[in-house]
Amino acid sequence: MDNQTNTEKRLSLVVLDDHPLVLEGLRSLLEGNPYLRSTTYVRSGKELMSMLLLQRYDVYMVDIDVSDTDGLTLISKIRAAYPDARIIVNTLHEEQWMAHRLKDLDVDAVTLRTSDPANILNAIEAVAKGQKYYCPEFHRHETRRQPRAETPSPREMEVLKAMAHGYSTVEISHILFISENTVETHRKNLMLKFGARNATDLVLRAIERGHLTLPLTDEM
Repeated sequence: MDNQTNTEKRLSLVVLDDHPLVLEGLRSLLEGNPYLRSTTYVRSGKELMSMLLLQRYDVYMVDIDVSDTDGLTLISKIRAAYPDARIIVNTLHEEQWMAHRLKDLDVDAVTLRTSDPANILNAIEAVAKGQKYYCPEFHRHETRRQPRAETPSPREMEVLKAMAHGYSTVEISHILFISENTVETHRKNLMLKFGARNATDLVLRAIERGHLTLPLTDEM
């Protein structure tokens, strides 16, 4: 990393993550970074969205799994508001379908939380130089051959059908004999796979893609 980076070219960065320990780790990692002139940290997607029209940043580093916001929709809103903004995604998602989604959204860099933290520094350096960056682990997942990633797993299909019948998380957990946390994990994965905004949108998209058929006659 070039320690002679001209301060006039340093970037403003906002970091979104709703996990306090992760945020604190990023704060320590990014402290004194020669490519950054300022760094702001936020813990909710709604907070960042409320800032979009009030404050512009050069780089947006987002976790797409924040609990209060659809991270993929947030990325789209950032790109719509500031087409030349640089977007870095730091995520746990390693699935091939997610890799394709993030590339479709034209994010500038992707790092996996399970990879070396140095990849985040590499991503910042790359976007500062106008380059794209995908950490090696993510790139391997993106390029390997897999079945169509948008296809829900058998268990996800069970959750999807239950949602289509209007059952709540508690009811689905009882019907399928799984924990409520597991149901919520499947719900979140389904939302991401279908790019859905809410449960109703998810069901409609599943019908459009042929995963569900009308009328919903399957008994749960």
